[in-house]
Amino acid sequence: MKHYLPLALVPSLAAWGNAYAGEPADPQKPNVILIYADDLGYGDLSCYGAHRVNTPNVDRLADQGIRFTNTHTVASTSTPSRYSLLTGEYAWRRPDTGVAAGNAGMIIRPTQFTMADMFNHAGYATAAIGKWHLGLGDKTGTQDWNAPLAASPADLGFDYHYIMAATADRVPCVFIENGEVANYDPSAPIEVSYRKNFPGEPTGKDNPELLYNLKHSHGHDQSIVNGIGRIGYMKGGGKALWKDENIADSITTHAIRFIEQHQNEPFFMYFATNDVHVPRFPHERFRGKSPMGLRGDAILQFDWSVGQLMETLDRLGLTENTLVILSSDNGPVVDDGYADRAEELLGDHKPTGPWRGGKYSAFEGGTRVPAIVRWPGKVAKGEVSDVLMSQIDWIASLGALVGARLPKDAAPDSRDRLGNLLGTDQTDRPWIIEFSSGLSVCTKDWKYIEPNDGSAMITWGPKVETGNCPIPQLYDMRTGDDEKENLSAKHPEKVFELQTILRKVRRTPERKLP
Repeated sequence: MKHYLPLALVPSLAAWGNAYAGEPADPQKPNVILIYADDLGYGDLSCYGAHRVNTPNVDRLADQGIRFTNTHTVASTSTPSRYSLLTGEYAWRRPDTGVAAGNAGMIIRPTQFTMADMFNHAGYATAAIGKWHLGLGDKTGTQDWNAPLAASPADLGFDYHYIMAATADRVPCVFIENGEVANYDPSAPIEVSYRKNFPGEPTGKDNPELLYNLKHSHGHDQSIVNGIGRIGYMKGGGKALWKDENIADSITTHAIRFIEQHQNEPFFMYFATNDVHVPRFPHERFRGKSPMGLRGDAILQFDWSVGQLMETLDRLGLTENTLVILSSDNGPVVDDGYADRAEELLGDHKPTGPWRGGKYSAFEGGTRVPAIVRWPGKVAKGEVSDVLMSQIDWIASLGALVGARLPKDAAPDSRDRLGNLLGTDQTDRPWIIEFSSGLSVCTKDWKYIEPNDGSAMITWGPKVETGNCPIPQLYDMRTGDDEKENLSAKHPEKVFELQTILRKVRRTPERKLP
C-alpha cells in the first residue's frame, strides 16, 4: 500500500506562454485538477445552452475561464478515452482497450508512463478519485478482492486512489482505496464472475421483485446490489458495498480531504465522476429537482460536486494557483439500460447539443464534449474558443506546463498544445483521430469516417446511430448541417487527403509525424 509522502517542491516552472522557451519561470507550480465527467454531453450544461437543467457551478468555471466548443475525446466510449487521456497513446493501437469488464486486469501496464507518473516526477502529490474503468490486478478474472490487489493505480504514478473498480453498473460494487477494498467486511468475502452466477444469489432477471430502486430496460439484469441490477455476478461485500445515492458524496469527500492534506505542496488530482452514467440514482436531496427525472437530477449532482471542489479551493486560498480542467469521457446516451424515464422526460433538451449521434457513435455527438479551463490570472476570463483540440494532447501539454521530461517512447500520440489549453494560441490542431467501431479523421473543416459494415443503429439497446456505413463518409463541418450530407462522391480529393492522414497515423506515432 502506498502512503502519502512529503514531496519536495521544485522551484522552477516551465510554464505557460513562453516560460519554457527560456524566460524566468514561476517559482510556484500550479496545482492541477482534472474533472472528468462520465457520459456528460455537449448540450447537458447551461453554459452550453441547456435550459431544462441549471449548472451554476460549472457556469462559474466557464465565466472565470475559457469555454471550448470544439474539444474531442479520443473515443466514443469510456475505457479507450480514459486510456488515451492518461497515456497519450491512441487506445486503438492495442487490442485490449475496449469497454472493460469490472474484473478486467489493469489495462495500463506499470511499465507505461502515465500522466500521473509525469506529475509525480515533477514533484506533485497525485491522486485518482472516482470512476476508474481501466482494470485492476494483473490479469482479468484472477483478482482476489479480499486481499491487496497485485496491481492498482499506485503502480501508475498515483500516490493515492479511492476509486470504483469499473463503472456503477458493473460489479464489484465496492470502492478500492490504495489497492484494497475500502471498508472491507471480513464476514462477507467477495467473489466476482462475469461467466456464471453464484448458487443462491438473486439476479435482476430472475428476481425483479428485488429491484426496489431501479429496474432495467435492457441488460443490467444480473447481480442485484442496492436494489439495482448490474452487469456481472457478485457475492458478498457486506458493509463494503456502496449505495449508489452516496457515490458522489463519497468521492467528493475524499477529493476534498486530498486537497486539504496537500494544500502546502503542488498536487494533481484526477477526479472522475460517475453521476450521469447509469445507473442514475442521485442522492435524495437532488431527486425531483430537475424536470428531466433522474438523468437531469444526476447532472445537478455533478454540478454540486464541482461546486464543492471550487469552494474548497476558495476556502484554502488555492484558487489563484490551481488550473482546473473540466471535460467528459464521451458523448451522452439517454436510455443506457435502466428504466429511469430519461427518454420520456427529455422534452426539448438535447444532450448532444447540435451534434448528431451520441455515446457509441462515430458521429460528432460521440466525441465532441464540453471542455472548460480556469486558471485565474493566467487564463482569460469569460472567453469562448472554437480551436480544434483533442484530449490526446493533454499529457504532453501539461508536461510542458510543469517542465516535465517525458521518456522518448512515452505519450507517442500526444503533442504539446499548451497554448490551446491556456488560450494563448488559437492555431487549430492539424487533425484529430477518433475511434468508435472504426476510425475517423477530422480537420477544422472536414470529417472523414472510414467504411464499416456494422449496423447503422445500436442493436443491443440504446437508440443511437453508430455512424457505420459501407462507403466512405465525408462531411463539411463548416456548413453546420449536423453531418447530414455525405460529400465523399463530390470531393474524392478530400477523401484521399484524409485517408492519407489516417494511413500515416495508423503506422506511425503522431509525435513523429510532421
